Amino acid sequence: MAAVPKTIRMPDEVRLPIEEEAHLARRDFSSVANEMLLEGIKMRRIPGIVFADSPSGGRVARVAGTGLEVFEVVQAYWSMENSWTRLKEAFHWLSDTQLRAALAYTEAYPDEIEERIRRDEQ
Repeated sequence: MAAVPKTIRMPDEVRLPIEEEAHLARRDFSSVANEMLLEGIKMRRIPGIVFADSPSGGRVARVAGTGLEVFEVVQAYWSMENSWTRLKEAFHWLSDTQLRAALAYTEAYPDEIEERIRRDEQ
């Protein structure tokens, strides 16, 4: 992915939290800002998805209102031969909207989810 230099004006209410996160994470401003922007784009594109720090490090997509990572729902769905009925039964405490968000996220970002499933299987 090519990085194209751009200039952006940021009010302090945007810049300061990014600077703080960069300092705490010992990362540069640009990488933290890009990560936050990309997460915001993904959450706006797929409502019902949020991002959180994973225990193993890094940020992961989760189904909003749950502790479930998107890959966990999708991995189960694939193991059930893509059966919507079986998925709903397996995750009976989740709403249709939550389940559909996980599947929509996977459709929009398949490489990310497939890589996460590969790491889990190892």
